[in-house]
Amino acid sequence: MGTRELGLPEKVASVHSLPERVTIWEVGPRDGLQNEKSIVPVEVKLEFLDRLADSGLTTLEATSFVSPKWVPQLADAEQLLAGLDRREGVRYPVLVPNERGLDRALEAGVSHIAIFASATETFAKKNLNSTVDDQFAMFEPVVTRARAAGLDVRGYVSMCFGDPWEGAVPAAQVAGVGKRLLDLGCSQLSLGDTIGVATAGQVETLIGEFPDVDALAVHFHDTYGQALANTLAALRSGVSTVDSSAGGLGGCPYAESATGNLATEDLVWMLDGLGVETGVDLDALVATSKWMAGKLGRPSPSRVVNALAG
Repeated sequence: MGTRELGLPEKVASVHSLPERVTIWEVGPRDGLQNEKSIVPVEVKLEFLDRLADSGLTTLEATSFVSPKWVPQLADAEQLLAGLDRREGVRYPVLVPNERGLDRALEAGVSHIAIFASATETFAKKNLNSTVDDQFAMFEPVVTRARAAGLDVRGYVSMCFGDPWEGAVPAAQVAGVGKRLLDLGCSQLSLGDTIGVATAGQVETLIGEFPDVDALAVHFHDTYGQALANTLAALRSGVSTVDSSAGGLGGCPYAESATGNLATEDLVWMLDGLGVETGVDLDALVATSKWMAGKLGRPSPSRVVNALAG
C-alpha cells in the first residue's frame, strides 16, 4: 500500500523551528552493506545505487576504500565505481581510512571522501589501531592531499554518546575531537551514535557544544528505538543533514551492540508529516528496500517499509 492509498496529505504545515529542507545522506550502500555476512554482488550494488538515485536521494555513500581483509563486503570498490552511472546532481562520497585509501579513491576519480574518527580511546584502538590524539596524525595528510586535489572531505566521529567499553561519553570530549577534524579542513562533521544509546537531551547538549551548527550532520542507530526522537531533537537544534540507511540496513562491524541505522523510509515518513522537504519519493524508496530485502533473503527492519510494502 502506498502513501496515496492511505489518504495522507502530500504536505502539511511546517512546524516552527524546523528546517524547511533536510539533506538525507544515504549510507545504505556503504554502512549498510558492509555489515552483511554475505558478499553482495557488484551488479546488485550498482542497481541499488541506481534505484536510490531514482527515488530522489542526492547523496549516496557508495563504498569504502578500507582493507579487503577487514571489510571483505566492500572489496569491490574499484569495480563498483568503474561501473557506476554517475547521475547529474547526485554525489557519491566514499569512505577512506588512510593515505592508501585516498590513493585508491583518487585513482577511481572520486570527488568527495569521508574519514572516520573515534571520540573514545578504546574504539580508536579497536577500529583504527590508534589513540584519540594519534589518529589526527593519520588524518592530516589525507585531508590535506584531498583538499589540494579539489575533493570535499567529511569527518565522522564515532561513539559520540556512549561506548560499550567506556560507558557514557562526555559531550566536551566529543566536541574536542570534532573541532579538531573541522580545523583540519573537513567541511562537514557527522556525529555518530554508534551503539544507539543517545537520548534527545544528550543530542541537544552535544550540538550546543559547537558554534557552527551548519557544519554538523547526525548519524543515529536505533538500538533503543530513539533514532527518530534524536533526529527531531537535532533538527530543532539547527541541524539539517541526517544520515540514514535505506531499509534500516547496517550496524558497525567493530561494535557488536550496534544495531541497524535509522531507516531512510522512517525518516522520510516523519519529515513528510512535518512538512519538511526531502525531494524523496517514498513509494519508490520503499519498493527499492523491499527489492534489496529480497536480494539479502530477509525482511527489512524498517517499520515504514513493512507497513507500506506489506
